[in-house]
Amino acid sequence: MQVSVETKGTLGRRLTVAVPADRFEQALTNRLQRLSRQVKVPGFRPGKTPIKVIEARYGEQVLQEVAGELIESTFREAIGQQGLTPVAGPVIERKSFERGKDFAYTAEFEVYPEIAKLDLKGQRIERPTSEITAGDVDRSVESLRRQRVTWRPVERQAHDGDRLVIDFKGLVDGQPFEGGEATGYELVLGAGGLMEGFEAGLADAKAGEQRTLELQFPKEHPKAELAGNKVVFNCTVREVAEPQLPELDEAFIQQLGVTDGKVETLRERIRINLERELHQRLRALQRTRVLDALVGANKFELPQSLLQAEVAYVRRLHHALRGRQGEATSETSEESTAYEQTARNRLTRSLILAEVIRANAIKASPERVRARVTEMAQEYEAPEEFVRACYANATRLREIEAAVVEEQATEYLLQTADVSDKPIAFQELVRLAGGSA
Repeated sequence: MQVSVETKGTLGRRLTVAVPADRFEQALTNRLQRLSRQVKVPGFRPGKTPIKVIEARYGEQVLQEVAGELIESTFREAIGQQGLTPVAGPVIERKSFERGKDFAYTAEFEVYPEIAKLDLKGQRIERPTSEITAGDVDRSVESLRRQRVTWRPVERQAHDGDRLVIDFKGLVDGQPFEGGEATGYELVLGAGGLMEGFEAGLADAKAGEQRTLELQFPKEHPKAELAGNKVVFNCTVREVAEPQLPELDEAFIQQLGVTDGKVETLRERIRINLERELHQRLRALQRTRVLDALVGANKFELPQSLLQAEVAYVRRLHHALRGRQGEATSETSEESTAYEQTARNRLTRSLILAEVIRANAIKASPERVRARVTEMAQEYEAPEEFVRACYANATRLREIEAAVVEEQATEYLLQTADVSDKPIAFQELVRLAGGSA
């Protein structure tokens, strides 16, 4: 078998493979013989049909099947000989396809980029450290109270934190528009749940008051017909109510699942949960900083096939979060650019981390996998059942193993860097690490 490789750009490869005619013919003969023992042809006993009859009946079908199998097997041989690793399936073009002659084809594909820097030698990395304080527990307790707030109607002017019940109708160029009208709509002043200027226009309002708000939709509004347009909202305030937080008493605490109703027990449970969240966020932030440093140390071209797939994934994810269906035809150029940039960042990090893992043969430690599963199980009412379910689900277990491998790779990279610990408050950690864990 003859193989030649042509480089197209940085990552593109064009592989030309020529399979000797005798190998092609032998594969074809073997398939016809096997078929003659399997098919039933009228006038012949089972397994006794002459090869020529089989060839006359099934020759073209067999020819196509053998060609496909030869391409598959010889392509694997060829890339193995050349030391190539395609990032996706090749685009195949048959050059010749005739019995008695060499069988030739070309295969075009991209290969993975070469990543030169796989450690952080000479780089300084700040490793975040944090701890849960009594103040963090206090904030969580108050958050639980706010989640169970009740509202008491008042006759005074509305302040930030008050809930307003309003009716409103929006007009653009004097005409109503879809989604611009509501009755009995509830909003909390200062929560920022509506378009800019809406809540400010209702500041100091009282029950029974009517107000006209002259606003403007943002230019990046998802509905093109509204983007950048001026809008008038006619609003009627039906009610102003102030928040009433529940007392931190035994009845309230029991509602939270703490059967003994004690504040001390509630605070201990909160502390344990916050400690778990703390470790998750520290892992996330540490991973981000390590990968940021490694990305900065490497410059390489991304395979277009992988990038396109990643862009499509980011777009679908973004649309799902915003409740949009399909590939939105009204997608702005700014959105397209943002999707591609996010995809580039994700793919770059993924390729670098995968290469670090491969080059250092990092495998998931069974003890750490068990510890991670046990940690995750603490969030469930029946931890033991969760652990058993994880180990019974091969797909789920592989996901956890992959997360552990990434954590081990991050720790390996930290060992190669000049590391200094930097204490930060838990609230700052939440802000820095975002929602990831």
